[in-house]
Amino acid sequence: MASDDDVAKTTQALLREALAVDLDAYSIEDLEDRIGVLKAEIARCEALMARKGEMRAAADSVFKF
Repeated sequence: MASDDDVAKTTQALLREALAVDLDAYSIEDLEDRIGVLKAEIARCEALMARKGEMRAAADSVFKF
């Protein structure tokens, strides 16, 4: 099973690879599709961040004196 560090390293490598792609050969439709995928991933990340923030706030409220 992969550790959190291994997953983070893999994720960072994949992101760097995606950002290094030469976009000049892409058609407008390809670029629109790429933007759609990236926007969906941003929305997924933001939703997870919101859930984690809510969980943190709930945990903080339990441990406040």
